[in-house]
Amino acid sequence: MKLAQALTRRLIHALRALVPILCVVALFQLVVFRQVPDDWYAILGGLVIVAVGIALFLEGLERSVFPVGKSITNKLIRSASLWKILPFCFLIGFAAVIAEPALLSVADQAEVVSEGQVDGFVFRLVIAVSVGAVMVLGALRVFLGWPLHRMLLIGYGVVLILTVSSPPEIASLAYDSGGVTTNIVTVPLIAAIGIGMASSITGRSRLRDGFGLVALCVMVPIVGVQLYGLVVYQFGSPGEAVVANGTEDVLPWWLDLMVGLVYVGRDVLPVILVVLFFQFVILRRRLGNPIQATVGFGMVVLGLYGFIVGLELGLIPMVSRWRNSS
Repeated sequence: MKLAQALTRRLIHALRALVPILCVVALFQLVVFRQVPDDWYAILGGLVIVAVGIALFLEGLERSVFPVGKSITNKLIRSASLWKILPFCFLIGFAAVIAEPALLSVADQAEVVSEGQVDGFVFRLVIAVSVGAVMVLGALRVFLGWPLHRMLLIGYGVVLILTVSSPPEIASLAYDSGGVTTNIVTVPLIAAIGIGMASSITGRSRLRDGFGLVALCVMVPIVGVQLYGLVVYQFGSPGEAVVANGTEDVLPWWLDLMVGLVYVGRDVLPVILVVLFFQFVILRRRLGNPIQATVGFGMVVLGLYGFIVGLELGLIPMVSRWRNSS
């Protein structure tokens, strides 16, 4: 009963958040293009699926990754062992970005638009390593009391220098990568870890020192992607154009569903493995509520898959038609 109530609240909240998007889509179709799309029901259905996916995903995180991750962070801080804390910060940042649905979409589109010059998987790895490094840098900032404004000034100075010297083909993508990195998965998790660290260290302020990690997570991937672009466009060979193959076999809907769930589970698995490894191997403690955590992990996979399917069913085809009509 409590689970149903929590999901209902999150679903209502997600639907309210999607109403402005629906209004914009309707406005453009009726006022600008002056036509009602033949598959309007697919667009509406896709938005509903996105809302359901977000509700499942966020509630799953609240029941699994977030409480276990916060508990691990607090225990590691109390142990005062940097060799345990810093690897955890790097791995949880890396794994969270790998599972980020917005990054999955941008990486696929970047590979297609660049005609294979930008490898989608390598692109995700570069950003994931960048965020992992940010988590380590942020942990050191909280421990050592480094001022945030100095780190941002130095970091964005490097960003501007690289922007001038990096290929123009990659500059815009690099700046967008900072935005998609801080999304539905990473922001709540990273903010919770930062506040948890600041709360557990004497003399640190939760407001002053706990926040700021997200700002660093926006900045550093821009540097990483621009460096990746310098290597690819100046020293790499031209990639092969990525073209959709219209002759490939169409799987039955149930098999396609299973394959999609397997792929999403593969993307979420690193986060789960990092959390469980530090819980059982490093801290040598059992989960407080293993059933709730297991259900939460399952909800995370189902929610992420629903989010991706909803986007592919509704919004992405609509935006593609707008682009082709302009």
